Amino acid sequence: MNKIKILFFATIKDKAGTKSMDLDIPSEMTIQQLKEKLATEYPNLKDSLKAILITINREYAFDDAVIPLNAEIALFPPVSGG
Repeated sequence: MNKIKILFFATIKDKAGTKSMDLDIPSEMTIQQLKEKLATEYPNLKDSLKAILITINREYAFDDAVIPLNAEIALFPPVSGG
């Protein structure tokens, strides 16, 4: 198992009901698989997970990225500017 820390920001934090959590996940889990797990375990997050920005150890990551051991994962809502 791989113990990771998940950080939630802005509206994602509100929907999760917490600013962070520790989670045990299987080795070789991808970001996409993590999003599916979070959507199942935290239904309030399901819609938000479709359009979020994710970082692994403070670097942007895509759905196919494999989560390394003891990673820090951060979830941000999409941002817009003008």
